[in-house]
Amino acid sequence: MADEALAKAGLHFDELNKIRVLEPEVAQQTRELKEECKDFVDSIGDFQKIVGTFIQMVDSVASEVEKEKMKAIGARNLLKSMAKQREAKEQQLQALIKEKRMELERLRIQYDGLQKVEGEQGDFLDQLISQN
Repeated sequence: MADEALAKAGLHFDELNKIRVLEPEVAQQTRELKEECKDFVDSIGDFQKIVGTFIQMVDSVASEVEKEKMKAIGARNLLKSMAKQREAKEQQLQALIKEKRMELERLRIQYDGLQKVEGEQGDFLDQLISQN
């Protein structure tokens, strides 16, 4: 009966027979809720650590990808440059070949002319020798 009178006044006894303002059942639920909240906060903290680690890893990978991308762009530009240099060198060599062929043709014509002159001079000498 005293328990009922105290319960009406909002006072209750706990398992250690101490007077409490909350009902034992509500106090137990409050403790359970408190533990669940603590577990939830701990889980959120763990999740934040995992997410932080993941973000660091992604940033690291992104940095490496960016470095490799720059290397690839540099290599591609170098390759284009080398191709242009090779093409320019090929054009230079083609021009040199053309120039040398023209010089060869000029020298061949000159050689033929000199052979003709040599032949004429030889004939002239033969005529001089045979006249004497």
